[in-house]
Amino acid sequence: MQRLVNKTALLTGGASGMGEAHARRLVAEGARVVFTDINEDAGQLLAKELGANAAFCQQDVSSEADWERVVSLTQDTFGGIDILINNAGIHSFGSFAEENVDRLRKILDVNVAGTWLGIQKVAPVMQAGGGGSIINLSSLAGKVGMPFYSVYSSSKWAVRGITKCAASELGPHNIRVNAILPGAIDNTGMFNSAEAETALERLNSSTPLERVGTREEVSALVVFLASDESAFITGADHLIDGGNSLS
Repeated sequence: MQRLVNKTALLTGGASGMGEAHARRLVAEGARVVFTDINEDAGQLLAKELGANAAFCQQDVSSEADWERVVSLTQDTFGGIDILINNAGIHSFGSFAEENVDRLRKILDVNVAGTWLGIQKVAPVMQAGGGGSIINLSSLAGKVGMPFYSVYSSSKWAVRGITKCAASELGPHNIRVNAILPGAIDNTGMFNSAEAETALERLNSSTPLERVGTREEVSALVVFLASDESAFITGADHLIDGGNSLS
């Protein structure tokens, strides 16, 4: 049984990585999906593959004007917005000595301001439609301290804070807001450098399930939080890390 029939989802960062898996699963579950990405070529190819229930729009999530354009496009294409998935983000791996404040500001602009703007622009549409579900992608790095992740972690801790504030403020309007905190997930492009590969090995060695997760496993959690099955869940951190946070 399809779990998202008659629902419209807006997904950021949907052209590759975890976002691509989310886009595929949302369409498979019956949702109408507008997905965005900075990479227009990849986005257009995926939209063509996914068919009539998917549409792509190029977007810089740190741009307020882009958010207004994307929200209008989604309404014009499929009606209202029932689901918002703030998935777009950029990653950084480096010591305090190696990182710099310009990199910090860029990460915060995309990962934090992008999430905040998405909630601000979409919540009124959801409120007018009677409610909805907002899902913000944080990270295990937004829950525990990790070496060489000061810049990235700063942004992902902030996403958790935004999630809890939004859940409290928007709950009376029947809008649920939750955060997903993935641990090490395969095929996301985050572990391409030698240093990051070493960090991945360290994560695996301390993970009870002794493996990395898959994009599809994260997508299954996205669908659950997007669906009416999670109707009484809001403001929560949903760890999907193979038990890594236990140590």
